[in-house]
Amino acid sequence: MSSDRRATARRTRDVATLLTFVALLAACGGEGGGGGGGTPADSPLLDPASAAMNATAPDSYRARFETSRGDFVIEVQRALSPRGADRFYSLVSNGYYDGVRFFRVIDGFMAQLGLHGDPQVTARWRTASIPDDPVAASNTRGTVTFAMTSQPNSRTTQIFINFGDNVQLDGMGFAPFGQVVDGMDVVDQLHSGYGEGAPNGQGPDQGRIQAEGNSYLEEDFPQLDYVIRATIAAP
Repeated sequence: MSSDRRATARRTRDVATLLTFVALLAACGGEGGGGGGGTPADSPLLDPASAAMNATAPDSYRARFETSRGDFVIEVQRALSPRGADRFYSLVSNGYYDGVRFFRVIDGFMAQLGLHGDPQVTARWRTASIPDDPVAASNTRGTVTFAMTSQPNSRTTQIFINFGDNVQLDGMGFAPFGQVVDGMDVVDQLHSGYGEGAPNGQGPDQGRIQAEGNSYLEEDFPQLDYVIRATIAAP
């Protein structure tokens, strides 16, 4: 088989896996519970409808992610995906991604994160979706995009960073809102040894992450990389 045909076959498998994953994501329900708590009762992370979690982002801004593997910087252009840019700005500004694991890292495809380490926070955000944005940029290497289910207007907190040119996602409605402008070499090194998540692979089960939070991931998947802190960078 030629290298072009192998690459095409690999992209087809990736899309098929993604479609299966979003179907599973749509099927996940319930309020969750279990370990991994500790979020203060007055934290805005427990109130997705609060003003703090619904800020309007600047036209352009940068978010710095300090991780267990090193640092990287995402530059966001609000014009690309206004609702996505606003949601990401609010999440980062209020520390949502601090301590969050990169729970799904697929070589050559993408690295995904966004399920909170505290199940009570995850439960509050599960249905706190934002309307879709038109796709104004392509899912090329280094772009950052919100994950979503097969249903419209289903973006909440999960994002992914494209390892390669996943332009097949454009027609599926995945709208990039930013680009890794520094530290893509760090993203490339995120631990991918666990592969695809359960039940299609040996990686983390999303339902258990929702129910048990970081306690489950720390015990069963200790090599996962994670965000130490994410902040809005100074202009």
